[in-house]
Amino acid sequence: MGVTMLDDAEVMSHNPREVVVPVVGGHAIVTILPLLSQVKPPCSFTQKEIEYLTDRMENGGIEVVKAKAGAAVKSADACLKGLRGNANIVECAFVATHVTELPFFASKVRLGGCGVNEVYRLGPLNEYERMALEKAKKELEGVLRKVLALCRSKDS
Repeated sequence: MGVTMLDDAEVMSHNPREVVVPVVGGHAIVTILPLLSQVKPPCSFTQKEIEYLTDRMENGGIEVVKAKAGAAVKSADACLKGLRGNANIVECAFVATHVTELPFFASKVRLGGCGVNEVYRLGPLNEYERMALEKAKKELEGVLRKVLALCRSKDS
């Protein structure tokens, strides 16, 4: 399970620990897709705020690395709770999935005693997210093609 969550709640004026933004796609700039339309607690953003937050999550550099340190603890805690059998542990993870036509995609998942129990569909996306999803899929497709070819060559 990769760390796909970020603590970035300043625009929402909330404690980052209370905010959940599903981050799907991949782990590199254009492939990172924060689903701000699905943020909890629900919040509406201006187009400028959407672009600002998306850019921060894609290009945050050191800031993102620092933010992900807290997310790593939250991610590990969620894994452990799921493995202990706690129900309704939902996080985002880069997994084998049929959410898109790609073989792997960071998606919302429900964790359980054996790992990932369920992979959720993307849910409703706004126009900005649909366009970003297409860019992310295109970039991820190329990366996955190279990685899978490398894996196949090592297997032979």
